[in-house]
Order: sequence, then C-alpha cells, then structure tokens
Amino acid sequence: MAYEREQQNDNLLNSLSGKVSALKSVTIDIYDNARDQDTLDHSNQVFSSLSTGLKGSASRLTRMAKQGDTVAVLKVAGIVVGTGILLWLIIGWIF
Repeated sequence: MAYEREQQNDNLLNSLSGKVSALKSVTIDIYDNARDQDTLDHSNQVFSSLSTGLKGSASRLTRMAKQGDTVAVLKVAGIVVGTGILLWLIIGWIF
C-alpha cells in the first residue's frame, strides 16, 4: 500500500515537473518575443532618423544647386558616386 502511494506521488511529481518546465519555456518565449519587439522598435527609430537626415541633406543640396554653387554640388555628387561604388564593391566582395 505504501509503495502504491509512493508511486502515485512520483507520478504526480513528474507531472508537476513537466508543467513547470512548460511554463518556464513559455515564459522564456514571451521574454524573447518582447526583446525582439524592442529590437524592431529600435530599428524603426534608426531608419526614421536616417530618413530625416537624408531628407535634410537633399533639401540642403537642392538649396545649393539653386544658389548656383556648382563646385559644392559636384563635390557632393562625387561623394555620392564614390560611396555607391564603394558599397557595390563591398557587397560584391561579401556575396
């Protein structure tokens, strides 16, 4: 009789252990999902900031072009073309 009760206790303990492990797994998944969401939010902020910076640069370039500052426009165009070629070479080298 005592052996049967011990067996039942062991079975219940194993069942409880499985439930605790499942709960721990769900908790870890929730934490990972929240951390990933924070990373996505941060990435959105970075891209938004980049977009704002590019818009500002484009408007300054447009003002320079309207003022007739040809040398400055050519310098900026050279920098943009050089950066594009550099990125193309780096991406080609990586892939």
